[in-house]
Amino acid sequence: MKIVVIGGTGLIGTKVVNLLRESGNTVIVGSPATGINTITGEGLAEAMKGTDVVIDLADSPSFEDNAVMEFFQTAGRNLLEAEKNAGVKHHVALSIVGVDIMQNIGYMRAKQAQEDLIKRSGIPYTIIRSTQFMEFLKGIADQATQGDEVHLSHVLFQPIASGDVASFVAKYALGTPVNGEVEIAGPERFEIHEIVSTYLKHSNDPRKVIANGKPNYFGGEVSNTALVPAGKAETGSINFEQWWSMQ
Repeated sequence: MKIVVIGGTGLIGTKVVNLLRESGNTVIVGSPATGINTITGEGLAEAMKGTDVVIDLADSPSFEDNAVMEFFQTAGRNLLEAEKNAGVKHHVALSIVGVDIMQNIGYMRAKQAQEDLIKRSGIPYTIIRSTQFMEFLKGIADQATQGDEVHLSHVLFQPIASGDVASFVAKYALGTPVNGEVEIAGPERFEIHEIVSTYLKHSNDPRKVIANGKPNYFGGEVSNTALVPAGKAETGSINFEQWWSMQ
């Protein structure tokens, strides 16, 4: 099977590429560095020739509201048009649990726009909505730091290791299109201040986490359960302690 992985040089992409190659597939790594650019369209038509599955893991270089919307809409249109012209049989995209109920946040609006383009494309698809990655914990702490304190809320959080994300992406890419969304999450649920505090202690980071009760995430107010699966989700096998031991 020929599979093109857009964003194949990133955190998840590199792992997905390795897994798919280990299972005997022909994998093309798609990124501007390899001459495949979803924004300009460079290399897309050639890459799609004879391709069975496209996996879109690319992320915007800017999280500013207008820039991120422009990125996902432009990249989505270019990629899906090239797939349609080449007769690609399955489009797989990585999205975010709760994206549809966090539309007050610019990044989530852009990801919803990406999902909508996929659903309207006519190409068989699977959208994998994931909870936040464990690898994001440091960034969450840094973003919430005021002096030597980290101010975070009681919002529920179910982080997943990037290795588990990659395994799920590879599995769905090799399967039959769902033509809908599936959800994946980590095996443990915490309040966000709790897991960030645990992470900082493991890192010997002296910052103190303050649970402020404000339900904010990514610059916007969210519900207490917005970041965790609402229904049935597949859960990864790597818990926080196991993930930490692999760092």
